[in-house]
Amino acid sequence: MEYRYRPQGVCSSEMIIELDGDIIKKVKIVNGCPGNTVGVSKLVEGRKIDDVINTLKGIPCGFKGTSCPDQLARALEEIKSKM
Repeated sequence: MEYRYRPQGVCSSEMIIELDGDIIKKVKIVNGCPGNTVGVSKLVEGRKIDDVINTLKGIPCGFKGTSCPDQLARALEEIKSKM
């Protein structure tokens, strides 16, 4: 199933997440720093939602208090709460 999330406080404008049960099949992060967003997307594919949340939640970007990885964790928490 595909989910879309609008991140807050970061350069990326949308996260498109495809899941198969609790496994992340694909992530596309629109805008943001391409090297980081593509890298994060590739690293989370094939992993369980809870593992990715535990790994990425709370990672800051400078003084923003959040980051694209943190926003991805928040997106996954929101998706998980609706499952």
